[in-house]
Amino acid sequence: MEQLTLGWVLLASTMFGTAATGSRRDVRAITRKVMDMAWDSFDDQYQDCRTGMEEKLKTVNSPEFQNKTYADTWRRAAKHWQNQWGNSNRGHLYKQLNAAVREGGRSREHYLQHFPFKTLHFLLIEAVHTLWKAQNTECYNVYRGVLGICFTAQLNQTVHFVQFASASFKNNTAQKFGNDTLFFVNTCYGVSIRSFSFSQDQDEVLIPPFEVFNVTKVIHYIDRTHIHLHLHSMNSTYNCALVNSTDKGAGEHGRRKMTKRTKKN
Repeated sequence: MEQLTLGWVLLASTMFGTAATGSRRDVRAITRKVMDMAWDSFDDQYQDCRTGMEEKLKTVNSPEFQNKTYADTWRRAAKHWQNQWGNSNRGHLYKQLNAAVREGGRSREHYLQHFPFKTLHFLLIEAVHTLWKAQNTECYNVYRGVLGICFTAQLNQTVHFVQFASASFKNNTAQKFGNDTLFFVNTCYGVSIRSFSFSQDQDEVLIPPFEVFNVTKVIHYIDRTHIHLHLHSMNSTYNCALVNSTDKGAGEHGRRKMTKRTKKN
C-alpha cells in the first residue's frame, strides 16, 4: 500500500498539472464563484483508520475499475511508478476526481452510494499525510492560477478549496494555468511533489481539501482578481466515512460535527 500511495503522488503531479497546457482564448466566458467553506465537498482525512480502510477498500476497488478513465490511469500510474521518471499520457481523471470531491460530502449516504473514487481519494490523502511528515511539516508560500473563473471572497472570511488544489512555488508558473484569479497562498498542509513530478520545473505543491484558510487580502482588477490566503486550521466534516457504520457526531444531513485541528508551531 505504501508503494501505491507514493505512486499516486507521482501521478498527481501530472494529473493535476494538465490544466496548465490549456491556451487562453481571446473571447472567454468567465464564471463567477463565491468562496466559502465548501460544505458539500468530501474532506475525509482518514484519521486512525488506515488498516480498516485498506480492508474495506478491497471490496470497493473492483467496481471502481468499471470507470475506464480510472482503470487506464491506474495502469499508467503503476507503469509510471515502475519507470520512476517515465512519461505518462495525461487523461481526464483529475477532472472527474475533483468534480466528485466537490459534491461527495453532501451526506454520508451520498458518499457511500455515489462517490466513485473511494480508493483514489484514500491513497491521495495518505500520500499527503506521508509527505507532510517527511517534509518536517513545513509551511510554504505558493501561487495558484485559475483560468475561466473569477472567485470572490470576503476579507477575514474562512474558506476551503473545494477540491485537491494544485499550486506552484513560482508565480509565473502558476499564471500559466490562468490568471483570471490568482491565489497567493500560505499553506502548512500542502506538500511539495516536485521530487515525484515528470515536470519538475513546475515546482508543484498539492493542497488537500481539508486545509482551511483565512482571507487576508482581496484585490479586484478590471480583468482579474488576486486573493491572499493564510493558514487558519485543518478541518474535516467526515472521518473514516467508509468504515464508520454509525456516526455518533452526525448533525444536519448526517454530517459529522467539525473538529478543528490547528498546526503546532
